Order: sequence, then C-alpha cells, then structure tokens
Amino acid sequence: MNVVLIAGFWLGGDSWSEVVPLLEAAGLTVHTPTLAGLTSVDDDRSAVTLASQTAEVVALVDALAAGASPGEAPEKVVLVGHSGGGAIIHGVVDARPERVARAIYVDSGPTPNGVAINPQLEVTGTDAPLPPWEDFDEVDLRDLTEEQLAQFRERAVPEPARVARDEQQLTNPARYEVPITVITCTFQRSEIEEAIAAGVPYFAELPLMARSTIVELPTGHWPQFTRPRELAEHIVAAVGV
Repeated sequence: MNVVLIAGFWLGGDSWSEVVPLLEAAGLTVHTPTLAGLTSVDDDRSAVTLASQTAEVVALVDALAAGASPGEAPEKVVLVGHSGGGAIIHGVVDARPERVARAIYVDSGPTPNGVAINPQLEVTGTDAPLPPWEDFDEVDLRDLTEEQLAQFRERAVPEPARVARDEQQLTNPARYEVPITVITCTFQRSEIEEAIAAGVPYFAELPLMARSTIVELPTGHWPQFTRPRELAEHIVAAVGV
C-alpha cells in the first residue's frame, strides 16, 4: 500500500523522518514529497498557491496509479496530511476520490470549501515565516523539548503566503464517500463534537463524510516530533495492515 505523507506549514518531507521507518516496517510504501516553495528559504514562492500544491499531490497520486501492472486496477493510496497538509490532501480527495483508500488528518481536518487554512498568519511579501514560539498556544508546543524547538526553527522554511490565505476549492461530492481518520492531538474528541454542533466553519465538512473515525493522541501540534511511534501506530491502524 502506498502512503503519501504531506507535512504542515514550514516543513518538508524530511520532517517525517522518525515516522517513515516505522511505517515501512509495517509493510507500507511511503512517499514524503517536499512541495514547491518549501525546499529552501531561497525558493521563489510567488507562484505557489494552495491549488498548485494540491495539484502536485494529485500528480503524484496519478503517477502511482500509472505504475500498476497492465490489466490490473491501480491500487488506491492512503493520504496523510498534518496541519495545513490536511487541506491539501482533502483537495486531492476531491480531485481523485476513486484513487484514495483513506485520508488521515493529523491534528487537522477536511478543510471545507471556501475556507482558508490560516488567513490571519502574518506574511512578508509572498512569504509566511514561522512565527515566534510565544505566538503559539501552550497546547501546540506541548511535549516539544528545547532541542526540538531549536531544530524545528533551524529547518523551517517560510510557507508560501497563498497556501495559507487561499480559500479551499471543492467541487466533487464523491469526496464524501472516502473513509477518513482524524488523529487529534491538541483537541479532545468532545471539543470537536462541540465545534461541529456550534457550526464552527472549519469543522463543517467533517460530519458530511460518510465514514469518519476520530482518534485522540494527546500531545502538541507536531506529533511526528513528540510522539512518532504512537503516530505511526495510529496511521498503521487506520490503514488496516
């Protein structure tokens, strides 16, 4: 089974380095693309948008399907999106629902149509740099050591501003039939249920999904750093291998 891991803001594919070996040990084939604008602080991010990054992942899903043996149906993939990566994989679910076996949202969710990931994020030109740690909620930073915080800041690349500010564009109702798992770290299940009941726009898509599972992994917003083994175990369980 092919599993595609999409990192959240400011991070590339290498941010999954502690999770990948654990998934591979379970027999999964893992892909960790670094999306356009996130390879280097010197990248030109002027043309990078939420739609263009989503299209990159769609192209990868199509390429994996094209690799099927002649006469065999393409194997479906599992998509995993952390934080802002959740919006990207949900855009892929909308574009290619027939090719996605399951979508897994890590401290994120299926971002609804017309909703931007983080329009309040401070930007400089076409860049949205990693904010100071004091701008984050305490729960976001839970379990991160001082060493991990320093390593995170050292590896961080400015997020393309339009990825944060562009509104999600969804058109295909077939997306609702794709099974999803939400691995929630900074929210409790009860808080998500309360947000849905209150009509919070960010969670509007979640109750529309036909088959959804919410799993709690209490830690900070970056479980690939703080709880990689437990995160991998939850992903493997969701995949069902």
